[in-house]
Amino acid sequence: MKKHLTVGAMALVALIGMLFTLPEYIGLELTIAMMLTLSVLLGMYVILITEVLHRATLALFGALLIIIVLIYTGIIPAHDSVDFVIGAIDFNTIGLLLGMMIIVGILGESGVFQYIGIRAAKLSNGNVWKLMVLFSVLTAVGSAFLDNVTMVLLIVPVTISVARILNINPISLILAEIFASNVGGAATLIGDPPNIMIASAAGISFIDFAIHMVPEVLVTFAFSFLLLRVMFRKDLKQKPENIEKLHQIDAKKEIKDVVLLKKSVGVLFGVIIMFMLHGFFELEVSIIALGGAAILLVITGMQPARAFTHVEWPTLLFFAGLFVIVSGVELSGALEIFANQIVAVTSGNLQATAMLVIWTSAFASAFVDNIPYTATMIPIIENISQDPSIASSLAAFSYNPLWYALAIGADFGGNGTLIGASANLVAIAVAERHGHRFLFRDFLVKGLPYMIATVAVASVFFYFRLMFNF
Repeated sequence: MKKHLTVGAMALVALIGMLFTLPEYIGLELTIAMMLTLSVLLGMYVILITEVLHRATLALFGALLIIIVLIYTGIIPAHDSVDFVIGAIDFNTIGLLLGMMIIVGILGESGVFQYIGIRAAKLSNGNVWKLMVLFSVLTAVGSAFLDNVTMVLLIVPVTISVARILNINPISLILAEIFASNVGGAATLIGDPPNIMIASAAGISFIDFAIHMVPEVLVTFAFSFLLLRVMFRKDLKQKPENIEKLHQIDAKKEIKDVVLLKKSVGVLFGVIIMFMLHGFFELEVSIIALGGAAILLVITGMQPARAFTHVEWPTLLFFAGLFVIVSGVELSGALEIFANQIVAVTSGNLQATAMLVIWTSAFASAFVDNIPYTATMIPIIENISQDPSIASSLAAFSYNPLWYALAIGADFGGNGTLIGASANLVAIAVAERHGHRFLFRDFLVKGLPYMIATVAVASVFFYFRLMFNF
C-alpha cells in the first residue's frame, strides 16, 4: 500500500507539473480553472490505477474538489452548487443501473444461472475447449441483455464449481468469460456501463444502438474464438476427471424457487421489450428499468431491504461523483480545447477521426477504466461533432458514427488490462474469494494481445461501414 501511495503521489505530481508547464510550449492557452479541474481529473485517474482509495470514495472526494474549484474561480456562485450537482449527474444512467441490478439480483436468487451453467458443462461432456466456447457464448449473450458486470458475477462461481468437479484449472475459462463479457456487452445499450452513458448523452435508442453495434460485435466475437484457441492452447490440453460425477448432478435442483423464476423472467422479458420500444413510447430507459423493478417487488412480495442487497451502491456513488467531476472540467472549457486538437490532428477527416477515437479509447480504457474515460470523452465527442468540417461529413449519415467509435474503443479496450473494465475487477474479486489469484501482469499478457487483435478487426469492419455508409 505504501509503495502504491508513493508511486501514485510521484506520478500525480509529475502530471500536474506537466499540466501547468507544457500547454504554453505547445500553444495551448489554459485558464487557471481549466488547469485546476484537469488536475482533479488526472489525479482521479492516477489514484484509480494505484488503487489507494476505493473508487466511490475517490469520485465523491473529487466531486467535492471540483465544486470548490468552480466556486473559487467564479465559474459558479456558491448558492448554485446544488443546482450544478443535480444538473451534472445523469440520473438516466443511475436509474437504469439501479433498476437492472434489482431485477437481475432477484432473478439470480431463483438459481437459474447455476442451472444454465451446469447444463452447459454437461453439454461439453467435460471437454475444456467446448466448455470455454459454451461459457463464453453464455457470458456474451447474458452480458448483452443483463449487463456484463452482473453476468460475470453470476457465471464465475458456476465456472469454478464445475472446474472443481472436473479437477481442472479455471483461470483460462474465467479469462475467456471476462473477454466475452466486454465484447458481448458492447452489443446493446444496457450491456456495458459506457454504452449506457453514451446512449443517454446522445439520445440513442435501444434499437438504434443495437443495429449499429451488433454487426461489429458478431464479427469480432466470432474471430475471438481463434484467439482463444491460440492463447490458451496449453490450458485446453487439460484432462478433465470425474465426468461421470458431473453428469450425475441434477441441474433442476439448482432452481430454488420456480415461482420466483417465472415472475422474474416475465418481468425481465417485459423490460427488454419495452427497451426496444422506448423510442416509440418516448420513455427513458431508466423509467422502464425502475418500473420493472417496482413491478417485480410488488408481484414477488420481496422486502425492499432484501432486494436492495443486490444493488452495488458504491458503483452508483462512483458514477454520481464522476459525472460531477467531468461536468466541472467541461464547464471550465478544457474539453472543448482538446476536442479542437483532435480535429486538428485528423484535419477534419471523419474516417480518420473515428479511427483515432477507437484506438485512443481502446488504449486509454485499458489503463484507466473505461467508465471514467467514457465520461470524459462524451463532451469531447459532442464538441468534435459540432466542428464545421466534421459536421459536414456527418450530414451524409443518418447517425453519428463517432458515438459508436467511442463505444467500440471503450468496450473492447476494457479487455486490455485487469483494471480496464468493471467486469474485470468483479470477476477477479470473485475468483480470488474462491482461491484463484490473478496478477496484473498475468492478465496483461493475455488481455492486451486479445484487445489489440479484436479492436483491429472491429476497426477494419467499422471503417468499411463508414466508407460505404451502411
